[in-house]
Amino acid sequence: MRLLLISNSTNAGEEYLDYPKNNIKEFLGEKPVKALFIPYAGVTFSFDDYEAKVKARFNEIGHDIVSIHKFENPVEAVKNAEAIVIGGGNTWQLTRMLHDNNLISAIKDVVKAGTPYIGWSAGSNVACPTIKTTNDMPIIDPKGFDVTGLIPFQINPHYLDANPEGHGGETREDRIMEFLEVNKDMYVAGLREGTMFLYENENLFLIGQRNCRIFKYGEDPKELSNSDDFNFLMK
Repeated sequence: MRLLLISNSTNAGEEYLDYPKNNIKEFLGEKPVKALFIPYAGVTFSFDDYEAKVKARFNEIGHDIVSIHKFENPVEAVKNAEAIVIGGGNTWQLTRMLHDNNLISAIKDVVKAGTPYIGWSAGSNVACPTIKTTNDMPIIDPKGFDVTGLIPFQINPHYLDANPEGHGGETREDRIMEFLEVNKDMYVAGLREGTMFLYENENLFLIGQRNCRIFKYGEDPKELSNSDDFNFLMK
């Protein structure tokens, strides 16, 4: 199984998918790949527009994508894909459409069998066992919180250490602690922007210059860097 799970598509002041493009290129390899793109997390723009935006960046690095909405049979499209790419947006909408199109088990099966998987933000959320650690507003009934479970731990993308100045609500850490109070057996990885997880050859790596904050019920949160061993999260 090969996974590239990216916290965010775009760093502040940069172009779309600019910072992770070389990681994506290296992950897919030198031979051109035409990946299947799943744009279902897009809500306020069309799937055609989303496809064009991602396609332009993939073409820049010598690869290509085609959106799943162009296929009459989404399940067959997944089964025949050279790689699976799931973009960010709203995780609840994404999950609903994955369920509506019977794609949860289809994606899990092909990725477990070796099809490379790339996701960012919402696309990383749905690689987890559930979507319960997403930051997104529940704009639609997702028809169940369970998703692909490609990894056995939860990711919180775009992880922030503090709330904006002047905001008195709960911090991201507060919310994760609430999750752990009722999901005591789970790890949660606070994946800061500009970072990503790479899983290949049965090893999990953190890529990026920012630390990852690891949460587990009954334990103090810990900070791990890209030089640390993350394989405990996959057990």
